[in-house]
Amino acid sequence: MARVSVTTTLVEVTDQLDDTPCRVFFKNELEQPSGSFKLRGIGHLISKQLAQKEPGKTKVHVYSSSGGNAGLAAAYASRELGVPCTVVLPKWSSAVVGNLEKLGATVIMFGEHWGIADDHLRNVIMKSAPSDVQTVYVHPFDNPVIWDGHATLVDEIKSQLRPNDAKAIKGVVCSVGGGGLYNGVVEGLKRNKMDETSVLAIETFQTPTFSSAVEEGKVVNLPTIKTTTTSLASPYLSQQSLENYREGKTVVKMVDDSEAKSAAEKYHKLFGKKVEASCGAALTAVLDSKVFLKDLGNLTKDDIVVVVVCGGIVGLGMD
Repeated sequence: MARVSVTTTLVEVTDQLDDTPCRVFFKNELEQPSGSFKLRGIGHLISKQLAQKEPGKTKVHVYSSSGGNAGLAAAYASRELGVPCTVVLPKWSSAVVGNLEKLGATVIMFGEHWGIADDHLRNVIMKSAPSDVQTVYVHPFDNPVIWDGHATLVDEIKSQLRPNDAKAIKGVVCSVGGGGLYNGVVEGLKRNKMDETSVLAIETFQTPTFSSAVEEGKVVNLPTIKTTTTSLASPYLSQQSLENYREGKTVVKMVDDSEAKSAAEKYHKLFGKKVEASCGAALTAVLDSKVFLKDLGNLTKDDIVVVVVCGGIVGLGMD
């Protein structure tokens, strides 16, 4: 089965940060060819579907709905694997249309947010596909095969560290929207037997899917979403994310959109690379007050925290 994602670097940045209680590493998912971690899971899903041809189907067509990064991953993977791709975007996502079209995707703009675009994709666009076409639906985050692909970043983290350093990982920090990356991190920790490693999941006050689900004890559909961290603008959290949380090794925190944007800007100033504001949510844990790190326990100078620099579309939510 073909793999379209790449191995990304794991870099220690402790000396470039101020007053960190432990060693800090960045897992640089912005190095993925599509620009974000999304290529891991979505590329894995498309590749797996192509390896399982349905009887009577002579063609394959990939369909994705996305605020941007998932669509870019689907378009890139489809191009690399030689199949057509259609992406339905919410109307506010016009900034990425050119990039999608350069990757060969057909782009349709519909609806005010991802949920509406996704419904249109599944119930209108895909149902109009010819009978000899095998349709491959790419959900942006809520699919176990996608999580399995995302989990490879943890496989890499473990292999890129010396054995003693791998044992010193006390936490993995990631941004959360719908929970796809988070689920992949949890799965990766499980299959690498890193049972003592916690996950610090950071979302924004404007997109509180995780916090709302924890508070209500069930998945909650947000009635409205007004945010500048557009890649976190999922109307709900995956059910699996809530179940993973209940296992007790996850800390959920929230920051304001402005804090996420500020962290992304600080990252650019320190490291010379641009990431979107949604990625900045995770970066707040080590670039701002660092108060969230206390929730990972009594960290020492020899302990390690890995921040997933998830990447994303540069320019959305940033000047």
